[in-house]
Amino acid sequence: MNATDRTPADLLRSALAADPGRPLVTFYDDATGERVELSVATFANWVAKTSNLLQGDLAAAPGDRVTLLLPAHWQTAVWLLACASVGAVADVGGDPAAADMVVSGPDTLEAARACSGERVALALRPLGGRFPQPPDGFVDYAVEVPGQGDRFVPFAPVDPDEPALIVAGREFSAAEVVERARAEGTGDRVLSGLPYDTWDGLSAGLYGALATGGSVVLCRHLERLGEEGLAKRIESERVTAVRR
Repeated sequence: MNATDRTPADLLRSALAADPGRPLVTFYDDATGERVELSVATFANWVAKTSNLLQGDLAAAPGDRVTLLLPAHWQTAVWLLACASVGAVADVGGDPAAADMVVSGPDTLEAARACSGERVALALRPLGGRFPQPPDGFVDYAVEVPGQGDRFVPFAPVDPDEPALIVAGREFSAAEVVERARAEGTGDRVLSGLPYDTWDGLSAGLYGALATGGSVVLCRHLERLGEEGLAKRIESERVTAVRR
């Protein structure tokens, strides 16, 4: 990674320049059998499209608070980097009533209605599928994101010293996210079954790999896999570190 990288978006740009084809996030949902593998280039493309949706259609600006009511999922990882690209504050599991915008999974739509700003709904279906029936009062992410541009340029530079992330009640600037991720990342291929509602989960399941050239096998509902299945996955995915 470039020593001048000071925001998570900077880390992604450096990773893209260094090796766009390497795996970054491999996602499993052991409740549905879903497996999705995203290279750095594919992940960056999703981030660019989501950033354009966030900044353009949804009018998010630097400093806006975006509450993410989402599980550990590859699309959540995309939204975290999209917020970083725009300069919005990603508030993981925060209060929708205090947010400028809310991004919700299918299980938290009622709670998300407390947000008086823009509301985005993610179906979290395999292959990025849309809702069969769009929720009233929400933008369906899977409908809107495909038509967005593949390149993103922020309207205003992102200040690395401004707040970028809130998780478990703790606020981090963009530079602090990068600094901690660099300190904790190992460059391993990490299998993480940790939720995204703590810094440890975010570090193991995204930021550490991004900061140190590693990769993540991100597992949702890992408890359903069993020890034998876990051992097979560790072998087949060439995992070198496990966090759960």
